[in-house]
Amino acid sequence: MKSAVAGLAPAAPARGMTGPLPQILGVLRKVLRSPVGAASAAVILAYVLVAVFAPVVAPYAPDATDLGARLRPPSAEHRFGTDGLGRDILTRVLYGARVSLLVGSLTVAITATFGTVLGVLGGFYRGTFDAVSGRLTELLLAFPYLIFAIGMMAFLGPGFANLVLALSLKGWVEFYRLARGETLDQAEREYVEASRALGQRSLRTLFREVLPNVLPSILVLATLRVGYFMVLEASLSFLGVGIPPTIPAWGSMIAEGRNVLFIAWWVSTLPGLALLVLVLAINLFGDRLQEAFDPKRRNR
Repeated sequence: MKSAVAGLAPAAPARGMTGPLPQILGVLRKVLRSPVGAASAAVILAYVLVAVFAPVVAPYAPDATDLGARLRPPSAEHRFGTDGLGRDILTRVLYGARVSLLVGSLTVAITATFGTVLGVLGGFYRGTFDAVSGRLTELLLAFPYLIFAIGMMAFLGPGFANLVLALSLKGWVEFYRLARGETLDQAEREYVEASRALGQRSLRTLFREVLPNVLPSILVLATLRVGYFMVLEASLSFLGVGIPPTIPAWGSMIAEGRNVLFIAWWVSTLPGLALLVLVLAINLFGDRLQEAFDPKRRNR
């Protein structure tokens, strides 16, 4: 992942109207002008709106059961059909969007913040702090992510907060490695040497000069990791160690329908398609964002 987004930061220091915020806004406008970028952004926005207004647009309560209507195929009454307990699948898919979006966005916010701060501090100051952080990341990278998350959930127990924590305990490593690599590159630039020669405090140089030039790469990685964390959450819920069964989640819905897949395909297929479309839209938007920050990649 690091190689895919490295090198996006500008060579000059970010100041005034050329700072990171105007640059990011300009890149977003460029992304939204492209057909793929606009379409993926529209899909993501639709999912967000559906998740926010799920209690309003959902036709039934997510936990309302009707054993007399169990495993009914899609119809005018139940657009996505019903599951083994007679619950409306469309309703549960709408509420499941809340879980996936919240897990993805909260985990990215935590891991991006923590990993970026550690990465820029380690890359700028190096020394013992950088050495200890580097050994810790190497230790975490030795564990496959899914196995690590399963172990953490077995230790912490199921629950929304525990799931976000379990994913965050390892998710910051990618942001740390990217931020550290970008900071090492920026620390050798002329504007940093000039700041040091002028007697500017190192912490001021780090957060006002170096960090803004690292943020574009972090933004691209954060966008791409949202979909990844959504898939991890669905995988853990599918295995029964993620979101509790009482909360509608796409992973647990897919797991519930696997035993009736050949007689009631809609129980597993439709939540799976909902996850597929959202993750695909996020990844396409992230790809367009990366191309907008790095025009050379698009030309290649």
